[in-house]
Amino acid sequence: MDVQPQYWPVADVLAFLAGRWRVERSVRDLASGDDGCFSGAALFSAPAGGGLLHEESGTFTWQGVARPATRTLRFLPGSAPGTADVRFEDGRPFHALDLTSGRYVADHPCAADLYRGEFTVRDADHWRSVWRVRGPAKDLVLTTDYERED
Repeated sequence: MDVQPQYWPVADVLAFLAGRWRVERSVRDLASGDDGCFSGAALFSAPAGGGLLHEESGTFTWQGVARPATRTLRFLPGSAPGTADVRFEDGRPFHALDLTSGRYVADHPCAADLYRGEFTVRDADHWRSVWRVRGPAKDLVLTTDYERED
């Protein structure tokens, strides 16, 4: 008997994400077999002008070497109620995000590579993103688990 995954619908993605989250990410290079990980925190805060600023910081370990790592994204209100338009820090489009069903798949073409992200929400305090990256020089899976700290 197949058990279907249970998703937790989110009426408003910006309201859901607001706050501080613990972040654990695994990175697997399918071509080389190398593994890495990121451990840190993400803060989704409301800047002037609306939306959310996603600021992530922590430690990324790759091939046994640990380094500080950060990234910043902007989550703006999307085209439909409760959705978001995710952008890079410099304003370039990244992907849409609609968690009203608790699950969403987004594509982001980047030069010759395709990033396909699957976002799933387990409950009010846990969600996951899995990015599959394929291209001439990339064959990666990045799995990130978020757990609310607030």
